[in-house]
Amino acid sequence: MSETDSDKTIYLKDYQAPRFLVESIALIFRLEQECTRVTSRMRLRRAPATAADAPLELHGRQLKLLSVTLDGKVLNCDQYQVDTEYLTLNQLPENFELEILTEINPLENTSLDGLYASGSMLCTQCEPHGFSRITYFLDRPDVLTSFTTRIVADKTRFPVLLSNGNLIETGDLPENRHFVLWEDPFKKPAYLFALVAGQLVTLEDSFTTISGREIAIHFHVEDQNQLKCGHAIKALKKAMHWDEEEYGLEYDLDLYQVVAVDDFNFGAMENKGLNIFNSKYVLALPESATDGDYEAIERVIAHEYLHNWSGNRVTCRDWFQLSLKEGLTVFRDQQYGAYAYPGGGGRIRDVSRLRSFQFPEDAGPLAHPVQPKEYVEINNFYTTTVYEKGAEIIRMLGVLLGEEGFKQGLKIYFARHDGEAVTIEDLLAAMSDATDCNLRQFKLWYDQAGTPEVKITQSWQSATSELILHVTQDCPSTPQQAEKLPLHIPLRVALLDSDGKELDLILADDSAAPGSKPVREQTLEIRERESEFRFQHLPQKPVPSLLRGFSAPVKLKYNYEREELSFLAACDHDSFSRWEAAQKLMLLEIIDLLENHNANPEPQRFSQTFGNLISRKWAASEIDGICELLQLPGEIYIGEQLEKIDPQTIFKARQQFKRDLAQRWAQELEKLFLSLRDNEDYQPRPQDMARRRLKNSALDYLVTLGANGPAQRLCQQQYQDSDNLTDRLAALSGLMEISPAEEVAELDDFFKQGESTPLLLDRWFALQALSKRPDTCQRVAKLTNHTAFTRTNPNRVRALLGSFALANQSAFHQIDGSGYRILSREIITLDRTNPQLAARLAGHFSRWQRLANPYSSQMRKELLTLAKHPQISKDLGEIVRKSLQS
Repeated sequence: MSETDSDKTIYLKDYQAPRFLVESIALIFRLEQECTRVTSRMRLRRAPATAADAPLELHGRQLKLLSVTLDGKVLNCDQYQVDTEYLTLNQLPENFELEILTEINPLENTSLDGLYASGSMLCTQCEPHGFSRITYFLDRPDVLTSFTTRIVADKTRFPVLLSNGNLIETGDLPENRHFVLWEDPFKKPAYLFALVAGQLVTLEDSFTTISGREIAIHFHVEDQNQLKCGHAIKALKKAMHWDEEEYGLEYDLDLYQVVAVDDFNFGAMENKGLNIFNSKYVLALPESATDGDYEAIERVIAHEYLHNWSGNRVTCRDWFQLSLKEGLTVFRDQQYGAYAYPGGGGRIRDVSRLRSFQFPEDAGPLAHPVQPKEYVEINNFYTTTVYEKGAEIIRMLGVLLGEEGFKQGLKIYFARHDGEAVTIEDLLAAMSDATDCNLRQFKLWYDQAGTPEVKITQSWQSATSELILHVTQDCPSTPQQAEKLPLHIPLRVALLDSDGKELDLILADDSAAPGSKPVREQTLEIRERESEFRFQHLPQKPVPSLLRGFSAPVKLKYNYEREELSFLAACDHDSFSRWEAAQKLMLLEIIDLLENHNANPEPQRFSQTFGNLISRKWAASEIDGICELLQLPGEIYIGEQLEKIDPQTIFKARQQFKRDLAQRWAQELEKLFLSLRDNEDYQPRPQDMARRRLKNSALDYLVTLGANGPAQRLCQQQYQDSDNLTDRLAALSGLMEISPAEEVAELDDFFKQGESTPLLLDRWFALQALSKRPDTCQRVAKLTNHTAFTRTNPNRVRALLGSFALANQSAFHQIDGSGYRILSREIITLDRTNPQLAARLAGHFSRWQRLANPYSSQMRKELLTLAKHPQISKDLGEIVRKSLQS
């Protein structure tokens, strides 16, 4: 598989400013599902540094060009050049008007990129380059212009016509047609353009800003979904209020619109004033959405709203700066999540996802810097590295600069660059100017791929009552980056005495003012490959609490004794460090099982900690964090700690460890489960969610005891009596595990109840793909032929194939490679219609070199099959090529 011209690599170092600027664009859409005509009227001018003979190259893909008009004169076809990617014009005046008429077929656009059909609706997805599938344009994020959009359509088929900005005019036309005219007063790049047309119901609400402006809120959904938007509307208003209170940022348009779409490649899109959402992140009722869905809806609604400033008002200069908007906004939505869902569990879950998915990405052939230096297809860089690691980098800025310094830096950034397309360097410059902090070394976090390893050893000096921490940092080599420079790492620490009390910290050579109050938690700034910190005047040898709050996205190596881990899991006041101690202790004991140190050891050390946790009565505000302490390390994370990964062996050892805990504490687990049941109507309140999470965690442990334990009875009763999807799914999942050799009647019941609800059908597919039953692999293969499995819907594909490949290690990693063959076959099929989705699924093959044989050789075999496939897409080809690199 060789690189073709269309697969050429694009480099950050080659960036050049646009040669032409677009002063304004007026669009006219004459909508039909199979034949939409788009008229684009642009006013352009040559950029100051552009040569007089420079050509204008407009991006365009899969467009039927009907005419080109320059300053009122229709051009002949020999006066311009057209190929598969560009429309090129030469010998242009300094200022000119250009009108282009194109024709597209939304119904045939299965890539869900550009203008496409979702059911009876037409909608757009323009990030990163979807606008070039609508009309010819300078489709790059550093070309900002004013948009007006006129939409003409059949009044019966498309009664609702939406675009960005404010509605200026509406009217009726002959032959049952009508039109609307939208105007966006804010200049924006083409990737933020949006259009939606369809038979939609509009739910109206409003929000009064801090300055007293009344903002109209419109949610547009299909008729059957109009009762499912209440939670999302409340979440939006809550996020608007939070951004005003936390950052002083107010919404700028008079109207904020949200549309829910069933067929969508992403979670949502922050188009200026018209957010388009995957329906999964808008629609919720207790019977069709879990607690996790309710929380995800609130977080994603907030994320897209927060983009109004961190992404829209200030956008990125080029796609190498993607984390400038995404990393910053993920951090802001994490902050919002901690406000909306207090209790500490949210931060732990964010870190757990980062370590399970981003850390492996950073250690494999697809590793790339948060600010990539090159790409073939930018769609492949919407990754956990750009998003989640990018958010951790922003969080580190907050740790280093302090809350006020960080907020002041962000204020300067927004004020300085409002209405501009900028770079990561511009953000760091604003932060540096606000605090007089030199961030040149910190910039390496954006430039270097890989997860740093921080190793700490300690020396207790009893004669002088001093504790010395010796810290080293190192970062493994990654593709195209063999050598790494030391990073600027914030390491939050505390020292605990034997009662769990945080001791006063007095550092040798500390420059604290005389008489200042000692601190009990300190941020150590690691800048060198080796550093030493000496804590003085300690009353006893302490236990270090390290990397508190997960202050940096690093792998921490410190040789804790198991007794110390038990102590920290019980006594540490930092919720992350407490969870981390429990994770490390469980990990050590699971690895004991893997290495057969004892044929059948009971997890005694953690077992007692576990028993204490489930036996104690916790305050409602503590339950969310406590529930996370009971969660076992995931199979992916366990595998990442080993030299070679044997998925089946890991699964068996983890299951045995879990079953041993359940056997030892069965009575206490059942008692906990029963104590957390309630008869009140379902409410998606944070404390109620935490109670259900803890209750169903107890049930999950009891399920491992099989039919001989109490779980079958409890699951059947919960499935029958529950008024919410969270409890029903927990019960149904348990029943499937308890009876692995039998068909579960409740599964058929669930299908019948959810057959007409797409999001419930997704759950039905995912339940079976996630099952630990021995026949799951064969069941997934069979489900790919089910009449309800639609490959044109990304949610359905992710529910079955994504759940199978990512979240069910024991089923996907079959010794004979059958799980890999299922995925490979589906990837080839999907690549013909939705290359983005195919490429994302292919990423599950990228870690083949970390697997033990025969898994490694079987997975590589499927990668080679994909590589040899004719007409492989640019998206998929880049992932396969990189994955096969040694």
